[in-house]
Amino acid sequence: MSSLNVLEKPHAVCIPFAAQGHINPMLKLAKILHYKGFHITFVNTEYNQKRLQKSQGSVDLPSFQFETIPDGLPPPENLDVTQDIPSLLKSTSETCLEPFKKLLSKLNNTTGIPPVTCIVSDGVMSFTIDAAEELDIPEVLFWTTSACGFLAYAHYITLKEKGLIPLKDSANLTNGYLETKVDCIPSMEGIRLKDIPSFIRTTDPNDFMIKFVIQETERAKRASAIVLNTFSDLEQDVLNELSLIYPSVYPIGPLHAMVRDFEDKDLQSLGSSLWKEDSECLEWLDCQESGSVIYVNFGSITVITPQQLEEFSWGLANSEQKFLWVIRPDLVRVDSLVLSAEFLEMTRDKGFVASWCPQEKVLDHPSIGGFLTHSGWNSTLESITSGVPMICWPFFAEQQTNCWWCCNQWGIGMEIDSDVKRNQVEKVVRALMDGKCLDLTTMATVWKKKAASWESSRQNIDNLINQVLNPAVLGSK
Repeated sequence: MSSLNVLEKPHAVCIPFAAQGHINPMLKLAKILHYKGFHITFVNTEYNQKRLQKSQGSVDLPSFQFETIPDGLPPPENLDVTQDIPSLLKSTSETCLEPFKKLLSKLNNTTGIPPVTCIVSDGVMSFTIDAAEELDIPEVLFWTTSACGFLAYAHYITLKEKGLIPLKDSANLTNGYLETKVDCIPSMEGIRLKDIPSFIRTTDPNDFMIKFVIQETERAKRASAIVLNTFSDLEQDVLNELSLIYPSVYPIGPLHAMVRDFEDKDLQSLGSSLWKEDSECLEWLDCQESGSVIYVNFGSITVITPQQLEEFSWGLANSEQKFLWVIRPDLVRVDSLVLSAEFLEMTRDKGFVASWCPQEKVLDHPSIGGFLTHSGWNSTLESITSGVPMICWPFFAEQQTNCWWCCNQWGIGMEIDSDVKRNQVEKVVRALMDGKCLDLTTMATVWKKKAASWESSRQNIDNLINQVLNPAVLGSK
């Protein structure tokens, strides 16, 4: 760790997008920068900071402070839910610049802390570039997607210019049009429109999300650098293509595994979960046989219907496999969540249902043999690092792209139809857990070994610091 005087430290302001899957990796990157000698200001929205304090408790750490800005939205009635993502993207992009600039001014005029020397911002919070340019300090955009997801977003403008998006007619959603091969992304040969991040599935020529993606990926070219939570072996061809679009691209993952080597002892207890984690599930896993449990978690944003809940529940029950299922409070589109008494009785000795869990520890547990996932990037990367094959049920955004790569490029997953049926759930869970998918298990082991060797990512972190964030003060450590 750095021995610099507090006021001599470089000061990084880290600002994630206000959703769990964005806060998690940003906090890990912030911890690594703190270990490398940075003073850290971590900026949450007021709403999420309240949730974080509720789940994690108050935090008072040396050279690591939390600040807040408003998100511009009225708080939800239920204070334990994820806000609507498109609404949040629109609001933060339109209302957060001025509060953020005021915060930077406050930090620069606060006695006892060093002046702000750089900004590390979420890729979809690129309004922060304006503030960085005013202060003449470097700004790094951290896109928390996969590299392939980011590249697909970067090609929204290409798809629009080619007339492929937005859709000409709502019938294109079901008439096979989405099977159209996309031939304008060289490193994604064979990918279809249905595998491109799902915001393209609109007929509105003025759709906000398409405009927003194009705005953010174009504005990203003004950043000092782009950071991605991935590693070179996993997405090398995509990273090569991205480097032709953006001048400085740094793959620095898998962050969740790397942070264990860099984390200060003072920060080890600092978590980022917006829900309280249920550790009892780990005790239950301790009592199960090796590789015998299918882990089911659809992440922090996915919302399913009561009918989908029923299909998944009976698919799991009929598979007769042991399962650990995370059902967070706002997973289902109803006021109250009800699993049938018949299902609970039938699975009493085979299943464990948790409201939230320490996912990294779960995926690392020897009892886990498979992961039924929404294909969010954090979950996908954590599964790869743990060597766990996946059943992919993507919900939205670049989850479709991650799913395509898992199933068609990396050989570690199989996709389940979006119109989920219990028979298919039963079939794929049985196939994975009964050892009928040895090719997936074998490839998962191969990628686990590759993920464990992150020397290039470690070097990229030093390069990011030395070349972009603070070349004048910090050296490699």
